Amino acid sequence: IRIACAKRPVSAAEIERLVGEIESSLQQMGRAEVPSRVVGDMVISGLKELDQLAYIRYAIVYLHMSDLQAIRDEIDRLLED
Repeated sequence: IRIACAKRPVSAAEIERLVGEIESSLQQMGRAEVPSRVVGDMVISGLKELDQLAYIRYAIVYLHMSDLQAIRDEIDRLLED
């Protein structure tokens, strides 16, 4: 999350708030183990609301976007919203 938000206008407090919300949601599940996919989905959702460029940075790696067309398609989806 910090790497995705590097050099973006996202404060440390905003990052900590997002991490806290994710941790809280995970604890409310009441499970000893949670698949990493669930955590990743929560992170990507939170970044999408927090900072769209940080979201794209994270999505490139997390969603395995391997070419410019996939990245462009995701940016176009963001612009439509």
